Amino acid sequence: MDVATEIQLPDPCLVALVGAAGAGKSTFAARHFAAGEVLSSDAYRGYVSGDPADQRATRIAFAALHEALASRLRRGLLTVVDATSVRPAARSALLRIAAAEHVPAIAIVLDLPADLVTGRNALRVTGVVPDDAVRRQLQDLRRSIDSGLLAAEAWQTAIRLTTPAAIDAVRVTRSRR
Repeated sequence: MDVATEIQLPDPCLVALVGAAGAGKSTFAARHFAAGEVLSSDAYRGYVSGDPADQRATRIAFAALHEALASRLRRGLLTVVDATSVRPAARSALLRIAAAEHVPAIAIVLDLPADLVTGRNALRVTGVVPDDAVRRQLQDLRRSIDSGLLAAEAWQTAIRLTTPAAIDAVRVTRSRR
């Protein structure tokens, strides 16, 4: 049985949820944060194209998401980014914004077994991501973890959760900065 893991967040901060499609990032965000605190890449794709799964809208969606992130952090608001962020460049963009706004950045990495992630993705009611894309995301995440790159990035803290029980046992608390 997993012991509850307390994640204490400085408030304000940037929280980056990192993991492949189907890892449970949106579920984690909904469980631990108010809807208004979460910036979802899928939602931003939906805002700019009418379809949250429209990958052609990714560039403009992330430009809008990054602008909203900077604005929220500038106003001293804890903000969660719900996007895969499995590639170093994606994480680097988030870290640059947090640094520019003088706000700590916390990574919560959902590093679940590949068969579980692909199975969850296949069961989605909407927004099923093609299997090959999920496999690439899992590979990118694995490279970032195994190479030590993610751990070496400028996160104040990077918390890695590797089982559904560990994720379910998390308790998020906040301390005002």
